[in-house]
Amino acid sequence: MKFRGKIIDVACLNHFTRVITTISKLTKTCVLRLTPDNLFFILSEKVANGGVSMWCELAQANFFDEFQMEGVSEDDNEICLEVAPENLARALKTVQNAKALKVKLTKKHCPCLTFAADLPTLSRASYARLRRQYLPPSAQTLKNVVDRMKNLSNFLVLEANMNGEMNLKIDTDLVSVTTHFKDLGNPPWGDDGSQKDCEVLAQVRLDVRRLQQFLTGQQVNPTKALCNLVHHRLVHLILLHEDVSLQYFIPAVA
Repeated sequence: MKFRGKIIDVACLNHFTRVITTISKLTKTCVLRLTPDNLFFILSEKVANGGVSMWCELAQANFFDEFQMEGVSEDDNEICLEVAPENLARALKTVQNAKALKVKLTKKHCPCLTFAADLPTLSRASYARLRRQYLPPSAQTLKNVVDRMKNLSNFLVLEANMNGEMNLKIDTDLVSVTTHFKDLGNPPWGDDGSQKDCEVLAQVRLDVRRLQQFLTGQQVNPTKALCNLVHHRLVHLILLHEDVSLQYFIPAVA
């Protein structure tokens, strides 16, 4: 197996760093799957134990100026590695002002990803600081609400309907709190959309820490964010950027 990639564009390197940093906030380990066209970061925990799932897909052409790989065989041309995203994020942050970054698969005691940076000769102080991009206002509002609800209960109920309404609810012996969101957009439901009762609320009870973890960690700066609910089963969160698709699954708790 062989892999070698090179990023020259500074904006692409910074964007790649933000994606990896977001993933590092969501999981300690995951599987990195390399194919000739894409990179996938995959997490699949045991749902029976309250585990979450994640699927992040990156088109390599949108980040890498050079990308070469050889899988196990021509019929199985892919490489899978278990990685610690936090380690990747640390490596990338130390080279964020690099003129170019090379990533390659090496083997020491075990297969490793090696990062080699071509740093500028000028001092780092002469370069503008990277402007960090945060959650858009609507998502920031949602994060603030979840942060406050976490202090009241370990669990919350997320419910939404096809009429653009979403509620966050906490109900304990001591307090009941509901935050209402209205006039949210709804993606097309397909040919049978007219047959759906737009007022019916789908509802999922969640571990509040799982949702807070997702909202706190994301730095993808999406152009669109989607939330799908499977009644009493799971919440499917999607962040879409021009060249990044990040999906996160949070199972319901009893």
